[in-house]
Amino acid sequence: MSAEHAEQFLALHHGNGFLLPNVWDIGSARLLAKSGFPALATTSAGIAWSYGVPDGSVGFSAMLDRVQEILRAVPSPMSVDLEFGYGDPYRTVAMAASAGAVGGNLEDAADGVLFDIGLATENIAAARDAAPRGTFVLNARTDAYFSSFDGDPFAETVTRAQRYVDAGADCIFVPGVNDEDTISRLVAEIPAPLNVVAGLTANRIPVPRLFELGVKRVSVGGSLARAAYSAVAAAGRELLETGTLGFLDGALGYADLQRRFER
Repeated sequence: MSAEHAEQFLALHHGNGFLLPNVWDIGSARLLAKSGFPALATTSAGIAWSYGVPDGSVGFSAMLDRVQEILRAVPSPMSVDLEFGYGDPYRTVAMAASAGAVGGNLEDAADGVLFDIGLATENIAAARDAAPRGTFVLNARTDAYFSSFDGDPFAETVTRAQRYVDAGADCIFVPGVNDEDTISRLVAEIPAPLNVVAGLTANRIPVPRLFELGVKRVSVGGSLARAAYSAVAAAGRELLETGTLGFLDGALGYADLQRRFER
């Protein structure tokens, strides 16, 4: 992807809001790209499950291999899930950008524990050094609402967001927040476009409503992959228990899928 694609991707963050679906392999990426989404993102959870292991079990090399496969196969602008930088945010972002990604998420927590704010800010600064503005959209994820943090998650999120923006983040990603009032307050206090995840929490706020609240970027994390694997598990259970084929109701036909995967 060129700098022009990165600029186009960044411009999406300053419009009326856009939905960024998360993919995990070439097939899911091709299906969603042909659906008309202006850009795609990867999901570390979905990629891990496609390897048959839990989220968090895939190392950087395997993750990068999968990202490169998707990027080679699908022309859509792609943002990649870089988790917490795999121990070296500069190298991780530099290699993702070199592979053709136009953006990426960088987390400030591991194993449910927030990093020290100083270390987390240094990680964002290192990532920004690896991929200058205009070439890569850096989405800084802060997990005060999605970790074991026991203080005021709103205040901590806003403080960290300001530090990350000062360090070079283009967008702030806050997973786990699930009420409209808090989202509106975050939009007002964070000096950058806000990214939230739709479908992650029990209170599922519709995407159009998130845009009305001022959210600029909505992703779905591992939700699409979770739905796909849930369908496989349910179909297997039906076959084993009853031998019936009700799981095919509503499924795409063979010829339809063939057409969708044609180049």
